[in-house]
Amino acid sequence: MHDPKLLLLDPADNVVVAIQTLEAGDSLTVAGQRVTVPARLTLGHKLAARDIRAGEKILKYRVAIGSATQDIAVGEHVHLHNMKSDYIQTFTLDNGQTFSKTHDHH
Repeated sequence: MHDPKLLLLDPADNVVVAIQTLEAGDSLTVAGQRVTVPARLTLGHKLAARDIRAGEKILKYRVAIGSATQDIAVGEHVHLHNMKSDYIQTFTLDNGQTFSKTHDHH
């Protein structure tokens, strides 16, 4: 059972999606376990719906959107710090913003 602030898009998914802003310190239920949100997460951010092993595919809408770069515990934020896209090379700036490598065609 998951907190009503979270949405499991497909039963096969191993992540749930925040359907509203989650504040640091909020206590939520993920897969029947109580977890504390470590930092403010906005709409659309993902949390692990179960323990995910390093190298395992991240499934959202039953589609692999990337791979875990480390073990991820149930309820942990799933983002660029612990997953990588299998399709698009992604970079993280010092301030936490991200961008994808593109080619300039002038």
